[in-house]
Amino acid sequence: MKNDSEKKLSTESYKGVRDFYPEDMAIQNYIFSVMGKVAKKFGYQEYGASVLEPSELYHAKSGEEIVNEQTYTFLDRGDRSVTLRPEMTPTVARMVANKRRELIFPVRWYSIPNLFRYEKPQRGRLREHWQLNVDIFGVESIQAEVEIISVASEIMRAYGVKDSQFEIRINNRKIVNYILETLMGLSTETAGKVAKAIDRKEKVSHEVFGKMITDIVGEKDNFLLTLLSSKNLEEFVERLPEDGKLHDGIVEIKTLIQALEKLGISNVVFDQTLMRGFDYYTGIVFEVFDLNPDNRRSLFGGGRYDDLLQIFGEEKVPTVGFGMGDVTIRDVLETYGLIPSQKNSICLCICTVGNEHIDYAQELAQKLRAKEVSVIVDYSGKKVGDQIKRADKRGIPFIVCVGDDEVKTGEFKLKNLKTGEEKIVTEENLTSLLKN
Repeated sequence: MKNDSEKKLSTESYKGVRDFYPEDMAIQNYIFSVMGKVAKKFGYQEYGASVLEPSELYHAKSGEEIVNEQTYTFLDRGDRSVTLRPEMTPTVARMVANKRRELIFPVRWYSIPNLFRYEKPQRGRLREHWQLNVDIFGVESIQAEVEIISVASEIMRAYGVKDSQFEIRINNRKIVNYILETLMGLSTETAGKVAKAIDRKEKVSHEVFGKMITDIVGEKDNFLLTLLSSKNLEEFVERLPEDGKLHDGIVEIKTLIQALEKLGISNVVFDQTLMRGFDYYTGIVFEVFDLNPDNRRSLFGGGRYDDLLQIFGEEKVPTVGFGMGDVTIRDVLETYGLIPSQKNSICLCICTVGNEHIDYAQELAQKLRAKEVSVIVDYSGKKVGDQIKRADKRGIPFIVCVGDDEVKTGEFKLKNLKTGEEKIVTEENLTSLLKN
């Protein structure tokens, strides 16, 4: 019987995380490149930070559910509680607070960090993922929301997703607070319970949801359930008391929709049930939904969080941002067949007739690499025919073979493995032909 030290280690990755083989990495790099390219078009600068944060950062503002149930938290060797970041917003808020006196506002930043949450892996949700974070600090007006949602919409379009295939749903925490606390007179604690129940509305039956609301608010349930059943913004507003029809939150929603329509973004709808899970949102919140029945779900979202810097002892800085995860975006690309075919990054394989020609092949490869050509040398010692087959299987587009004649003359037969076309080339013009 084998003892523990002799047991074979599993080749499987840790549950809920992914290995990225070259094919997967190419797709991941494509996803990131589109994110970064669009963010930069809007003037956002890239930043980064450590994956480790002091645990108190999340206790202060992320919500107890995340901290107690979903984080990877441990004590370091100095008995300090540290956490693998479950989200990026507290980190970027900390960074802005740290340099607030030096920064020129408005600040436009983006990052694509990896994040960790201990939760049940399922479609669109893993224990580790990467997430684009885009935030604008220092703009009080609704123009910040207009810009941020424009960035989100432009990214979806850049992937090739049509406006008719996704929907941008918006709500306003000001409206939610007005209804729950002002009109219904609920305490902050009870209002929070109601918001969490509403957040689960689409995950339970109509009957179960109604009972959840009744259990929390009692006889006031009919007013709230009637508002939540509104089919559109007009019907929702009509059901509010007169002083509520002109509430700041309603005005912001109408202004935002009109401004986005002027920019050609018309797939925006009001959704009074949209809560967003975090405690720190203070105004407009939004989520992007895929409308395909095979992948009908929330893809990503964000909103306004003006108070977050206060946990660092700083004055308020008006802020709007969103986070877009790589897992749900890849699901969308696969659903709509939008993952582009990946071009092999290796341009040329140099085959060798014999081992005595390897030194020459290596020198040739180095000269080509110096001119930004991606080259590999086949060291297998196999027959030339087998070397060519291996290059073709790997999807390498061109090969040259090096033998006695090539070493003497400096001329090579360049073969296009896709078309079968062959050309006699010199070392001098090989680079230009490969780059065309």
